[in-house]
Amino acid sequence: MLFLAILLFSYCQMSQHIQKTTANGKEMLSNPKLVLVQGTLNVVMKQNVTLSCLSEPGSPPVRYTLFKHNQQVSALNRSDLTPALFTLTISSASDMGEYKCKAEYNNSSGGKYSNSLNITLIEPISKPVLSSPTSQAKKGQNVTLSCFSENGSLPITYLFFKGTQNISPQKTMQKREAAVIFLFIDSLSDFGTYKCKANNSFPNNTKYSNAFNFTLAEERSHSQPLIISLGLILLLLIIGFALAIPFFIIPLYKAKKFKSTRPSIGLTSTVNAEESENEVIYSEIEPVKPEEEYINFCVIRREEEKGNLEDPDLTENTCTTKLLQ
Repeated sequence: MLFLAILLFSYCQMSQHIQKTTANGKEMLSNPKLVLVQGTLNVVMKQNVTLSCLSEPGSPPVRYTLFKHNQQVSALNRSDLTPALFTLTISSASDMGEYKCKAEYNNSSGGKYSNSLNITLIEPISKPVLSSPTSQAKKGQNVTLSCFSENGSLPITYLFFKGTQNISPQKTMQKREAAVIFLFIDSLSDFGTYKCKANNSFPNNTKYSNAFNFTLAEERSHSQPLIISLGLILLLLIIGFALAIPFFIIPLYKAKKFKSTRPSIGLTSTVNAEESENEVIYSEIEPVKPEEEYINFCVIRREEEKGNLEDPDLTENTCTTKLLQ
């Protein structure tokens, strides 16, 4: 039984070996492996990157070809079992992208492709901006701080400080958005200077933000609204009084002054026929009461002569005032 088991195992191994052997006696290639051997996949301009491609097992010689997005970049032949090394110099954005390699025997159809590696360009971050929705706070209030760097390759890591003391764990943002922390203002010591810093995979590229300070908000007393209301009422009264002066007070004053200076006496007129027929002489008479009605009439006094009363000779025209019964 043991002999039969060993014989069966040997037959299986031989069958697998026969299946991996090509028609010309070479062993079939396996899918090659593409690995990074020098540099990083997150690169900066003018950086060199070395990639290794190897298919094992396989029978040399083997041809290895490097592709970027299905476009051939370079090809190498290996007469032994050493890997093919491809060195790339990143000089433009077109050098970024997905890379694969292909392993094949010379003058043979087909071939096997490797895994893919993605090379990306990293950019230095810009100076982050530290901000808050409010700059004033009072004791017992919750506030927020946000730190954001507009430019730079993702991901970006943020860290918050108060003075020189770290006040939060690192926050790594995979998207282009701000890192936010929440603070509780418990005492006056919380009204210090805050800052944040940001960095990414770009070497030696840590940037610090502007300084931000919370100021203590003044608490309003209950008497302040009353004082403000009284002030507004007083202001309205002053404005109303100022508007009343030209429209009401001045006209009323002028009317009273005119009434007090108007003469309340009657007038008499005397016509001296000897001097002129049209000359009228006014003389003062006793004032009359406003509630009584009077009538003015002229009495033509003629000389007391006997004879005809219609004598045209006039000695005096006298106007007087007589109470109307």
